[in-house]
Amino acid sequence: MPGPSIPEPAVAIGDDPRQYAMLLSEVYDATMAGGRGPAKPRQVIAESWNRLLDSGIDPEHHDPPEVDRSGLDVLRESSGLMAVLADISRGLESVIADGSNILVVADARGRVLWRSGTPRVLSKADRLGFVEGADWGEPAVGTNAIGTALVSRRAVQVFSAEHFLRSHHTWTCAGAPIRDPRTGHVIGAVDVSGPAATVHPTTVALVDLVARLAESRLREVHERTLNRLRAVAAPMLARIGAPALAVDPDGWVAAVDRLPPHNRILLPHNAESGRVFIPALGACELEPLSGGWLVRPLEETADGAGADAAERTSQVTLDLRNQSAPMLAMMGPSGSWRRDISPRHAEILLVLAVHRGGRSATELAADLYGDGSRAVTVRAEMSRLRRQLVGLIAAQPYRFADGVVVDLHTPADGRGLLPASTAPAVRVIRDQRGQV
Repeated sequence: MPGPSIPEPAVAIGDDPRQYAMLLSEVYDATMAGGRGPAKPRQVIAESWNRLLDSGIDPEHHDPPEVDRSGLDVLRESSGLMAVLADISRGLESVIADGSNILVVADARGRVLWRSGTPRVLSKADRLGFVEGADWGEPAVGTNAIGTALVSRRAVQVFSAEHFLRSHHTWTCAGAPIRDPRTGHVIGAVDVSGPAATVHPTTVALVDLVARLAESRLREVHERTLNRLRAVAAPMLARIGAPALAVDPDGWVAAVDRLPPHNRILLPHNAESGRVFIPALGACELEPLSGGWLVRPLEETADGAGADAAERTSQVTLDLRNQSAPMLAMMGPSGSWRRDISPRHAEILLVLAVHRGGRSATELAADLYGDGSRAVTVRAEMSRLRRQLVGLIAAQPYRFADGVVVDLHTPADGRGLLPASTAPAVRVIRDQRGQV
C-alpha cells in the first residue's frame, strides 16, 4: 500500500527542500506510471492531477501556453484588478526583493496580466512561456499555483514535482484567488514563483494575506465610488420628488428615494439612455449620471407609454477654457451635474465633439498618438471614460450618444486650447481655431 499522504503545507518549517523534492519526484513518477509511490500526494495536488489525467494531457510533452498580447490592455481594464495592483506589489515587495522570485497577477481565467521581477528571473520565466498574455490556467500548463488556486478557490503552494508538467519541476509557486467582495466571484489570482530552491513555507500564507487585503481594498474602492455617486444623485433625487434610484454601471445602488431598498438591480447589457425594462422595477427611464445612472420607474398609461416619461435630450457642456482644469457638465431632465476630467479624457472628448459622426479605435489612436496601431490602448482608455460618463459615450464607432447635445467652450485664442497636449488631432484643432 502507498505511504501516508504528504501533509500540508507543501514544505514545512524544518523540512529539507532537497530531500522533499526527491520524495515528491518519486511520488510523481509512480503516480504518472499508474503505480504506487512511497506516499500519496496532497489532496489539492491529487485532485488537480486527476483532472488533468482525465483530460488526456501528456505531462511529458505539452505545448507551451498560448500567448496573446493583442488584447492585453482590454483584459487588464476589464479584470477589475487595476485598482489593487499597487497594493499587491507593495504587499509582496519583500518576497521578490532579492531577485529570486517573480510576482504575477492573473485574471479569472488564468491569463497573465502583469508580472514583475528582476531581469534574471524574468528570463527564466520567459523560457517557460510564463509571460504577460499567456494562459496559465490548469488546462494550459497543468498543476500550478495560478490555475489550481482558481479551480480550488483556495491558496495553494506547488513545489517541484507537484507540478503536473515535468518541465516545471525546477520551480516553486504560491498563489491565491482574489474575489470580488460584492459578489464573492473569483476575478483573478496573485502568484509568487521562482526556482525550487527559493521555496519558503510562509510564502503561501503571505500571498493569501495579500489577496485578502486586495479584496478589502476593492470593497473600499466600491464604497468610495458609491459615495461619489450618492453625492451627485442626492440633490437630483430630492428635486424629482418621485420614485427613483441611482446606480453605478453594474447596477449597484448608491441611493434610493420612495422605493423599497435595493442592493443591486439588473441593468440591460450595454444600457443606453431612455426607456428600458428592469425586472425588479418594470419599465424605467435611464438618465446619465457622473459615474452611473439615474433610474426612474415609469407609470404605464393605457396606450403603453410612460405617463411621466421625460424628454430624453441631455445637454453636455465641455468647457476647455481653463487650461489647468478641463470640465464637463450635463443638464438632463432631472437636474445637472459636473465633473473635472483628466487631460487625456479632455483630448478624447474634444475629438468626439468635433467629429460628431464618431471615430473608430484606430482613428482615435491616430488622433491621440499618431499611431493607428495603438487601438488596444485606446479601447482600454475608452472603457474607463465610458464608466465615468455612463450613457454619454456610445461605441462602434466611439461618439456622443444619440440625444446628447454638446456645447463646446474653448479659449478665445485657439492657441490656448489644451496647450500641453501633443495629440495630433488636438494640434490640428488648435491651429484651426488659432487662425480664426
